[in-house]
Amino acid sequence: MKRIVIAASAETSREQLTKILNGAGFQVFRSCASGGEVRRAVNQAGDCLVILFGALPDCLVDELAWDIQQDAQILLLARPELLVRCEHPRLFKLEAPCPGSALTAAVEMLSQMQRMQMPRREGQDKETVEKAKRLLMEQQGLTEPEAHRAIQQYAMRHGLKMADYAKQILETS
Repeated sequence: MKRIVIAASAETSREQLTKILNGAGFQVFRSCASGGEVRRAVNQAGDCLVILFGALPDCLVDELAWDIQQDAQILLLARPELLVRCEHPRLFKLEAPCPGSALTAAVEMLSQMQRMQMPRREGQDKETVEKAKRLLMEQQGLTEPEAHRAIQQYAMRHGLKMADYAKQILETS
């Protein structure tokens, strides 16, 4: 089972989500109150499931989803008006309020989907992407999520794997 990161601006919401998930046999890795905390937790946890309860005070949901999509599945639990504004293609949505059983069923479904996915970047490819991100961070003053997103977007637009584009970055510098 992958690690679960809970994110909600209100502490009571985080506690309630944790209680529901723990009661269903899931273990919560980290509880976060901001997008910055979520990014740090995802970097530390690696492959994880992030459950966002509504909007966070320091970032837009879509922006956070683009930043962490390589390392996390994202379940957005929110009111309908927020759900329709979020357009990230890999964002799973669940309307709030919902019964705890719907939440745990969604978490179980996402866990099963993750087990069926292709393996993620490992070894040399992952190291190459990390080196290229560090280079962009130094040369262009980008944050880690910005460097990741820059490599990712260029690679997608040009039909390349991120590791292949990262090699090009390293070779040209």
